[in-house]
Amino acid sequence: MTDKISKDPAAAPAGPAPSGVPYEAIKAIPVRHYGRWVSGVVVVVLLGWLVYAFSQGDVVWATVWDKVFDPSVIDGMWNTIIISIASMALGLVLGIVFAVMRLSKNPVTGAVAWLYIWFFRGTPVYVQLLVWFNLSLIFHYINLGPIYKNETVDVMTPFMVALLGLGLNEGAYMAEIVRAGIQSVDEGQTEAAHALGMSQTKTMGRIVLPQAMRVIVPPTGNEFINMLKTSSLVSAVQYTELLRASSNIGNTAGAVMEMLFVASIWYLALTSVFSVGQYYLERRFARGSTRNLPPTPWQRVKTNLTTFKRSPEAAA
Repeated sequence: MTDKISKDPAAAPAGPAPSGVPYEAIKAIPVRHYGRWVSGVVVVVLLGWLVYAFSQGDVVWATVWDKVFDPSVIDGMWNTIIISIASMALGLVLGIVFAVMRLSKNPVTGAVAWLYIWFFRGTPVYVQLLVWFNLSLIFHYINLGPIYKNETVDVMTPFMVALLGLGLNEGAYMAEIVRAGIQSVDEGQTEAAHALGMSQTKTMGRIVLPQAMRVIVPPTGNEFINMLKTSSLVSAVQYTELLRASSNIGNTAGAVMEMLFVASIWYLALTSVFSVGQYYLERRFARGSTRNLPPTPWQRVKTNLTTFKRSPEAAA
């Protein structure tokens, strides 16, 4: 009995083409995305209309470019950087302390940490700045016994008010970020460290926090970028940062809008520079969890440039 051979092409086994018979070239037809072109044209038109509207507005753009590097503006920009870094450092230290306190099994420290986070997250930072600025209305003297005693007006300088207002507020947000990072580390890491005889403090400093940094760094970078912009609020407490320095020139020279544009240019420049630093910092702490790190922007540019170069085989 002979086996029946199926004549169904779908049932025939796939195999190489017979010798001497060329393969049929595949003609790939790309899908046309008309919606992308339409949306792109609409966005470009709207952007061009916005640029044209500002170019026709009553703004002396020559004043903007002349005042970008004004010495007062530069001093205000450096003051913005200083108060932002100092406040972020204070907030980070407080965040670590109160995050550990909240995770503690001690009910007193946990309740105090929760109360701190609840209060400073629940009240506007602008209100907190005004409270510190007017603290002398409540306490005429700051008396720490034999350690320190002075009038509150002399202690609460604009820089100190800005530091306390921004730093204490930031500490509440950083406490939640650090707590989330600590809880992201597997409990087995802590148990293994304790099994090796490591103390709670050493376990936290050498085992838990280094691993938690991968989770902590991205939101911390975002918080610092936000701090650069939030620092503009300290102009209300007489601290001469970027916005106040620009506003002083604008009010004196009658160029209010022009100087606001100058301040915006510097804020955009600062946030752009620190965003690049945040990117590489996140990349560094991601090395322990990702085998192949994604290419950096410069590496992607180099790769795209090389794609335009045809290889000698392709050229032949």
